[in-house]
Amino acid sequence: NTHKMGRMQGTGISASALPYKRKAPLWKTMSPSSITEMIIKFAKKGMTPSQIGVSLRDVYGIPQVRFITGRKILRILKKSGQAPALPEDLYMLIKKAVAMRKHLLKNKNDVDCKFRLIIIESRIQRLSRYYKRTK
Repeated sequence: NTHKMGRMQGTGISASALPYKRKAPLWKTMSPSSITEMIIKFAKKGMTPSQIGVSLRDVYGIPQVRFITGRKILRILKKSGQAPALPEDLYMLIKKAVAMRKHLLKNKNDVDCKFRLIIIESRIQRLSRYYKRTK
């Protein structure tokens, strides 16, 4: 059991592997402009960038928007003025922390939840510090 400071969030390294070629796949059926229009339409419905990516992948068979359009989903949304006010990862962490606080109001003796809440709140602090620096 190797323990490193500042890395308490778990040890998972699973991730999907992107294809080596950074070009549009051969089965590509849509043009970059129609994909961009679809992304903007999904954003107007209230979908987050990752939800848009998942629906494009599962429903329309578009593996990577970046390979076809040359731009990431969030960049497309920023250019059209549809980008979310809070970054998506920060928003999801805050949402999780609020749910945990609500749970702790009912279950005051849930020690594990208290501990996880501290970890999540420190992650929120770290992420917000990063976004303050990069903006």
